Amino acid sequence: MNPQPPAPDTDTPAALHGARLPRWLLPADWPTHEGRPALARLELADGRIARVRPLPTAEGPAGQARWDLHGAPVLPGFVEAHAHLDKAFIGPRLGAVRPGLLGAIEAVIADRERWTREDLRARMRRGLHWAWQAGTTRLRTHIDWWDPQATPLAWEVMGELAHEWRDRLAIERVALVKLGPCEDRAVAQALARRIAADGPGALLGGFVHSSQWNPGALRELLRAAQDAGLDLDLHVDEELNPDAEGLAWLARNLRATRFDGRVVCGHTCALAAQPESRALATLDAVARAPITLVSLPITNLLLQDAATGRTPRQRGLTLIKEARARGIPLLIGSDNVQDPFCRVGSLDPVEAMQAAVLAGQLDEAFDHWSMAVCRPDWLGREAPAAAPGLEGRPADLVIFDRAEATAWPSRAAPRRVLRGGRAIDTDTDTSDSGTPAR
Repeated sequence: MNPQPPAPDTDTPAALHGARLPRWLLPADWPTHEGRPALARLELADGRIARVRPLPTAEGPAGQARWDLHGAPVLPGFVEAHAHLDKAFIGPRLGAVRPGLLGAIEAVIADRERWTREDLRARMRRGLHWAWQAGTTRLRTHIDWWDPQATPLAWEVMGELAHEWRDRLAIERVALVKLGPCEDRAVAQALARRIAADGPGALLGGFVHSSQWNPGALRELLRAAQDAGLDLDLHVDEELNPDAEGLAWLARNLRATRFDGRVVCGHTCALAAQPESRALATLDAVARAPITLVSLPITNLLLQDAATGRTPRQRGLTLIKEARARGIPLLIGSDNVQDPFCRVGSLDPVEAMQAAVLAGQLDEAFDHWSMAVCRPDWLGREAPAAAPGLEGRPADLVIFDRAEATAWPSRAAPRRVLRGGRAIDTDTDTSDSGTPAR
C-alpha cells in the first residue's frame, strides 16, 4: 500500500518523483520491474511536463519542490466524453418516473417548465465544478434541441458558461435533435448552419432509436453536418432491441454520403442484445469508418431492461472488449447525473470507469483501460494518435495517493489534481458562488 503522503511544501512542484504511469502512456522500451512498468520521474516547468524518465536512472535532487509519490498512480487530466448538464440534478424534484428510457424522456419534458436561466445556470455550474474537481480538463455535454426553429435557452446558457470557464475546462456543446424534422433538407441545413455559427465547440447531434428510426432523416443530418463543416455526436441504439440498426446503417453509409468528419456514437447498447455474428460484423464495419464509440455504463446499467419490482436480466453495456480488439476508439463517460435517466452519479470519469470495470469484467484497468477516460484526441476530427506520450503536454495530472495500480479504480476518490502544474483545491465546494477557486 502506498504510504499516505505528507502535506506538500508547495502547490507548484518542480518534479513528481516515483509516479506510476499506465502502460498505454509509456514507450515500448520503458523498463519494467517485476513485470510492471518502472516508476517515473516527471519534471515540470512553465506549466508543462518537460521530461519523463524512469527510475532509478532519473533520481534527481530531493527538496521542497519535489513531490515524492511512492508509486502512486498518475493519469493525465480526464475527458468527460458524454454528459447532459441541461438535465443534471433535477432528479430530487421529480415524482415517480416510469421505468426505462422513454419514461425518463417523459419526465424531462414535464420538468422543462422549470428551466429558467437561473435554474439552468445553477445546475450546470454545479456540474462543471464537480467535473473540474474530479480532474476533468475537457467536457462534452449534449443539450436537448427539440424544436429546430428555436434555439434552446439551455444552449445559450451553456455557451455563456463555456466562455466563463474557458481557463479551466474545454467545453463542447452538442445539439441533441430529433431525427424526424431533419428529413426536410431545408430544416436540417438551417439547423446545421445555426449551430456552426457558434464556432468551435459546437456540434450537431441526434437521437437514433428504433422507436423513431428514419434513415432518410439521418442521411439528411449527415449531409447537413458535412455542408456546415460539423462533426456529429449521436445517441445510437440506446436500447436492447436486437433489431435496432442505427450503428450498422451509419457504418455502411458514412462513406456513401461522403461525410469526411468524425462521428461519435454513444450508447450502442443494442449490440449486446444482437446475435454475436451480426454484432461483430457491425463492429468490423465500424472499425473501417471514422467512428468513435462512447460507453455510458452507469446510466445504461440503471436504465436498460428496467421494470418495477424486477431484477434486470440484461446488462446495458455495449461490446467494449470487442470494439477495442478491433482498434475502434472507445471512451467511457458519465452520461446523466441525478436526473430521471440516472438518479446517481457525480461527473467523475473514474466513477464511470469503475462501473465499466465491474460490468465489463475489465482486467488491468489502470494499465490498459484508463485511456478510455484520458484520450481527448478520440473526440477530435483527425485520426487518433497511436501513442500520445506526456512530454510537452500541459501538466494537467491526477494523482491517486491511496490507490494501487493493480486495483485501480478502487480507493481512487482521494486524489490530488494539478492544472498547469499547480495543485487545485478539490475540497472546497464553490459551485454555488459563481466562480470556482483556482
